[in-house]
Amino acid sequence: MAIARDGTGIGATTRALRSQIHPVFMTPPLAASLFGAILAGTVDPMLATVHVAAMFAAVYTAHVKDGYVDFHVRGEDDDHPLTARGCRVALALSTATFAACCLVLGVLVDLLAVALVVPAWLIAYHHAPQLDMNPVTATTGYPLGIALSVLGGFYVQATTLTAVPLGFAVVFLALLSGIKVIDDAQDYAYDRSIDKRTVAVAVGPDRAYDVAYGLMAVALAAVVAFAVARIFPPTALLAALAFAAVAAVARRADPELATMLLIRGSYVFLAVLVAAVRFDPIGHLV
Repeated sequence: MAIARDGTGIGATTRALRSQIHPVFMTPPLAASLFGAILAGTVDPMLATVHVAAMFAAVYTAHVKDGYVDFHVRGEDDDHPLTARGCRVALALSTATFAACCLVLGVLVDLLAVALVVPAWLIAYHHAPQLDMNPVTATTGYPLGIALSVLGGFYVQATTLTAVPLGFAVVFLALLSGIKVIDDAQDYAYDRSIDKRTVAVAVGPDRAYDVAYGLMAVALAAVVAFAVARIFPPTALLAALAFAAVAAVARRADPELATMLLIRGSYVFLAVLVAAVRFDPIGHLV
């Protein structure tokens, strides 16, 4: 039986498997892993690569499983590049890759490094059809994966956890949960028709917006508080200001445009935080 739905052979199979790599949603977890490594101060390239590979395998698993459930099980999507068997093969490959990364981390680091990585795959695999049916888990699954990526990226380098990576993990969890609420609001009518209880379905689109921007405000306030407490470098305040500017524009946009702006704003937020941690130009002046 074929793996790809639009043809046979190596070319069609490769295209179908590659179709499950979605850069917009894959970039943040991988960047978060590297950000955690940078927070640790010194970066072992091999350990960083293995952890990034583990995060890639976890997110790939999520994309394949979501596509399988939405097209082959629920019939929500109009098309999907992989056959049902192709989805199972892709899941087997990504899971095997993830397991191999865990084995390497267990040998080269320790079991706690593995314990910080495994939940990312569990969230990815169970997002559909289990976790995405509850407002809390549907919203926090992806952000929690990124928070774990920061912690894991830090731990495999430092073999310890400090207030700094924990603080950043909390900030990303709150900020990205807010963005996810708005992203889910795009599908409010359809989700409501199939009893898929996102935040927008549970409390209504208008209140969902209030929840979303409230979560983002909490995240930015936490950045300010951590910077004042000198847990974060003072330059991190620039990241909060940059994202706040994007959020102010997105607040007046429709859910689709707002999601696009906020996701890209989160890239800017992360980039400024990386510069803040790596160079801290303001901290050098105070």
